[in-house]
Amino acid sequence: YLDRVLPSPEHGLFMPGLYGLELGTVFWAGIRDGNRLCLKDSVCNTTYQTLENCSSAKTHPISLDHDARAKCLDAELAIRSSPLLHCKCRRRMRRQEHCLHIYWTVHSRDNTNHCLKATHICSMNKKCIRWRTAYASICTRKAETGATCNRHMCHKGLRHFFEKVHEDFTKRLLFCPCENEVCGERRRKAIVPECSFQESIKPNCLSLWHACVQDNICKSRLADFQHNCQPADAFPDGCSQHNHAACLQAYLGMIGTHMTPNYISNSSVAISLWCTCESSGNQKEECDQILGMFISNKCLSKCHVGCRPRWRFSISKFKPCIAPCKV
Repeated sequence: YLDRVLPSPEHGLFMPGLYGLELGTVFWAGIRDGNRLCLKDSVCNTTYQTLENCSSAKTHPISLDHDARAKCLDAELAIRSSPLLHCKCRRRMRRQEHCLHIYWTVHSRDNTNHCLKATHICSMNKKCIRWRTAYASICTRKAETGATCNRHMCHKGLRHFFEKVHEDFTKRLLFCPCENEVCGERRRKAIVPECSFQESIKPNCLSLWHACVQDNICKSRLADFQHNCQPADAFPDGCSQHNHAACLQAYLGMIGTHMTPNYISNSSVAISLWCTCESSGNQKEECDQILGMFISNKCLSKCHVGCRPRWRFSISKFKPCIAPCKV
C-alpha cells in the first residue's frame, strides 16, 4: 500500500524520516530507508491505510460507527506523532497532486471540529507538539510487564506536558467546545484515557483518595483544586473564589495524578474520576464526597462552560508547499 501512497525521494516529497519498526519510534534516516522499513512493518503500513480510509470517509456520506471513529482517532494520533506531520511538497514537482493528497490527509480539513483545530494549533508550536508527542508515545506504549501500558510513566508525561506547555494550548485541547460526538471523542481521548484514566475494574474512590494523600505531588495539587474549585451555590459563578481561570488551571494540575479526572462520555462535558462508591460500607458518605468533587462540582462545570478559547484559526496557516529546493 505505501509504495502507492508515499513517493520515493526522486518524486520530491520532503520528509525528515518515517516511522520505523513500531509506532512511536522514529528512524531519522533517509526517505528510502524509512519507506523500506515502514513497508516491512505491518503496524506502520496499516496505520497509514487506516488514516487514508478515514480521510475518504470524511469527504463522502459515510457514517462511521464508534469503533471505526476510535480507530481513526488512534491513527491520527500516531501520524501526528510522526515526521509526516512536517512533510512539505515542492512547487512544480512531479506528482505534486499526489504529494498534496498526503499532506491534506495528515492535516484534516474538518472545520466544525474545534478539538481538531486545537490539535492543529498545538502542532504549529514546537514546544506543544514536542511534549504532546512525548506523552502520547509513552501512554500508547505497552509495558514490559505485559500490562496495557506503564501508567506511572504516562502520568509523569502528562504532568510534564501541562507544566511545560503554555495554558493557551493546553486549555484549547482540554476545553474545546463540541457540537457532535466525533469532536467529543477527540476531547475525551486527549489524555489517552485507556492508560491514564481507565482500568479494567473501577477501584473504590476511597482507595484513590488514600493513594493521593500519600503522594506529595497529588496531595498538593488536590489541595489547590479544592481551594480554587470550591463550589458555592450562593454565587452566580458557582465558585467561592470567583476565579474561573484558577479553577481550570487547578483542574489541569490533577491530570497525571492518582486522582486523574476526565470526561465520562463523548456527548457531554460531565467530568468524573474513574472510581465507584459501591461496597463502601459505613464510609459511603465520605466516598460520595470524593466522587462529587468532580462530577457534582458546579464551580468546575460553570468554569468549563465559560471557557471559550479564541479560535484564531485559519486554513491559511497551513502551507503545504515550499519553494523549489533540493531534497
